[in-house]
Amino acid sequence: MNVDDWIGHSFSRTDIITPRLVAHFTDTFTPHIYAHSDVPLGVFWCLCPDTVPASDAGADGHPRLGIFLPEIGYERRMWAGGSLTFSGSFKTGDNVTKTTTIRDVQFKRGQSGNLCFVTIGHDYHVADDLILSERQDVVYRETTDNAAMLPPVTPDADTTLARWQVTPTTLMMFRYSALTFNGHRIHYDQPYATGVEGYDGLLVHGPMQATLLLNLAATHLGQSPATFSYRGVAPLVLGGTIDVTLTRDANDHLAGSVRAADGTVTTKAKIT
Repeated sequence: MNVDDWIGHSFSRTDIITPRLVAHFTDTFTPHIYAHSDVPLGVFWCLCPDTVPASDAGADGHPRLGIFLPEIGYERRMWAGGSLTFSGSFKTGDNVTKTTTIRDVQFKRGQSGNLCFVTIGHDYHVADDLILSERQDVVYRETTDNAAMLPPVTPDADTTLARWQVTPTTLMMFRYSALTFNGHRIHYDQPYATGVEGYDGLLVHGPMQATLLLNLAATHLGQSPATFSYRGVAPLVLGGTIDVTLTRDANDHLAGSVRAADGTVTTKAKIT
């Protein structure tokens, strides 16, 4: 199957938001969670995961390429960012249908070598009602001796509206990997993360950081945001306390960021 042939490829799956899922998700993130929602914000990332037998998993722990995502030829995969548009809210017991579509595949040349960006759309329906539209950005990169190093992002001027200080732990990351059925070894296998992919330690999940930002935004606003977009700008290596903050940008729009213990910005978000 040619890479371009994947564009428009679509499939649907169903899942149920069970009381157990809600309880386990809540216990993973408490106290850093929006308290006034029947279903915690971010639970949707636990629904309808890509599942394959262990024999169909790649060396990195992901389902091997060519099953759910194009077989690009680059071995390293990262969740680069995405956007969310909410049209409703989920409830415990909802039977959710998630329709996934490959929207675009683009090759680019970056500082770390050749890259491929895959844009994926996810629509979440309950019965005939569209609850959430998501764009997910996945980046592939060539296998190199060292992890891709992104240029540091300078933190914005401090106009902090709200802040959570969070200390991710291996337990929290294990629970999140289990909740999302994420087998990527950079989150739990330190020898693999450092020796094979070349990072300085275990990496904190991109959607975990986005979940913290999304819940902080809802807590500040008193309701779920209408839209939320985010992008990873640097790897977040496990270790120490991170700052999850909301500010106003130069255009007076609500913005969010996650900063590592050394002050490096790792994720940025825009919220409306």
